[in-house]
Amino acid sequence: MLLIILFGVIALNRLPIQLIPNVEQPLIQISTSWRAAAPEEVEAEILEPQEDALRGVPGLKKMESSASRGRSSIDLTFAVDIDLQRALIEVMNRLNRVPNYPADADEPVIYVGQSQFGAAIAWFALRPNDGMNRDMSAYQDFVEDVIQTRLERVKGISKTDAYGGRAREVRITFDPYLAAAYGIDIPTLARIASNNIDTSGGFSDIGRRQYTVRYTGKYELHEFGDMVLSWRDGNPVRLRDIAEIEMALTDKTGTMRQNGDPAIAFNAQPAENVNVLEVMADLKQAVVELNEGPVGKAGLKIVQVYDETIYIKQSIAMLRNNLILGIMLSIGVLWWFMRRFRVTMIVAVAIPVSLFASFALLDAGGRTLNIISLAGLAFAIGMVLDAAIIVMENIVRLRESGRTSEEASIVGTTQVWGALLASTATTVAIFLPVVFLRDTAGQLFSDMAYAISMAIIVSLVIAVTLIPKAANYWMRNVELSDPHKAWWAKGSALIMDLTDTPKRRVTWIIMLVGVAAGLSWWLKPAADYLPQGRQNWIFAFIMPPPGQGVETAEEEFVDVVSERMKPFLNGERQPRVENYFMGIFGRRGFMGVRAQDP
Repeated sequence: MLLIILFGVIALNRLPIQLIPNVEQPLIQISTSWRAAAPEEVEAEILEPQEDALRGVPGLKKMESSASRGRSSIDLTFAVDIDLQRALIEVMNRLNRVPNYPADADEPVIYVGQSQFGAAIAWFALRPNDGMNRDMSAYQDFVEDVIQTRLERVKGISKTDAYGGRAREVRITFDPYLAAAYGIDIPTLARIASNNIDTSGGFSDIGRRQYTVRYTGKYELHEFGDMVLSWRDGNPVRLRDIAEIEMALTDKTGTMRQNGDPAIAFNAQPAENVNVLEVMADLKQAVVELNEGPVGKAGLKIVQVYDETIYIKQSIAMLRNNLILGIMLSIGVLWWFMRRFRVTMIVAVAIPVSLFASFALLDAGGRTLNIISLAGLAFAIGMVLDAAIIVMENIVRLRESGRTSEEASIVGTTQVWGALLASTATTVAIFLPVVFLRDTAGQLFSDMAYAISMAIIVSLVIAVTLIPKAANYWMRNVELSDPHKAWWAKGSALIMDLTDTPKRRVTWIIMLVGVAAGLSWWLKPAADYLPQGRQNWIFAFIMPPPGQGVETAEEEFVDVVSERMKPFLNGERQPRVENYFMGIFGRRGFMGVRAQDP
């Protein structure tokens, strides 16, 4: 018994702690960006070729696509039994068959099993220190090079995503009249730039007298100025002769606010089967180091706006308290009916031993400690006592009939173990198939079914091994007699009187079944996928109307929402909001709000 508890304690310290189990959705999402392109262009040049290439992917059930300004998205939904890794390889191979993407379009980005927002355990906002006015969108490179690099080095963090910044680019603005005087046209300039540097961002008309070529690459500004475009009378015509070269921010494609002020938001997404509590502790330490180091020196600060571990700790604490309460109530009910302290304690031993053995089996099965598996263990508390009670009651009955402690333990267990095996097998047969279901619900409740099944199996082993041994040792010299035998006799006689005729028996059956059915209908809870719980956090997705520009989105939505949130942020209205963030980028947007803890 002590060895089982020891292994259980070791496993309990090793088990990863999460909010819910990892659920692998049969989904692959493909996102492709083409800056400043109209939705019609995105559809014709990117979306349709990708759709043609992806048709007929094995196991594909549904393909949904959308095109917006500067971006396309394709959602591929597969059958639940498909191997997503093989499907991913097939999708990548087919995307490589797409003939030619536009020169200034980004490579497709693929997300497997989740949306591009991921399953973040933390959200942060980068904002200026109080009293400082900064253009936060200019800090995109700083976020990528300093902040994201540091956070992704935290053990257990798989990736981070940032929203609200603008990358830097080399912008070449030239006078078409000067270019014409030197005999250089716009396509020639774009072609030369494309052939001599990493990649060209294309060119766009910004007026009657000026054109712009944008470029994102590794070359310095003076290298562009020295670029030879052509020769005139034996002299080179360089780019600086006809154009102005500057480092500038990319065009603004979205807006990001935190508590109404401009900010850059970024999240942290965990790897699978990690201890989220430990990862969050390391993540917070990394943020402290950044705030005290490069971020603080830049006059900025990182504010955490969402912490999933708060809800995890609250949920685990609630389930732990319910588990302890369930154990105490079970022991109390045992004592009420048995009225023998030693007998009650022998049966009660099955609870902790079964729980710690279940922890060891959860660890061996590669499971995690989450609200689903803990709920399964709490649900199994009453079940793990069934076999022990039956064995113990039979041993006590034989002792009361005059048999010795050893004989009663052996014979009592032998008489009932077959029935216990059949009972355990039928119970496990209900829950165990859920472990092997591959759909979303099966993956979600697999840990609960696994925990219940393991606890019940362990309880059977304990009932036919540990309980008889303990009964033989602890009850060897104990005189067993039922002090409440007269009470049970009176109770049995009363029940027999109430059901002594067929009419009375039928009446009682109809009444009990009717009351049970009526209470079940009256108390039936509303159907839902998962209960909402008491999490003081809301994350919502925003769908702006097609064609809405950044300035319009800021004026008609972001500014309006920010103004309406002020009373909640200041505490003038309830519930008081601790902080919130909101971002809109083209046809997609999101908003997170965290209320103050009561």
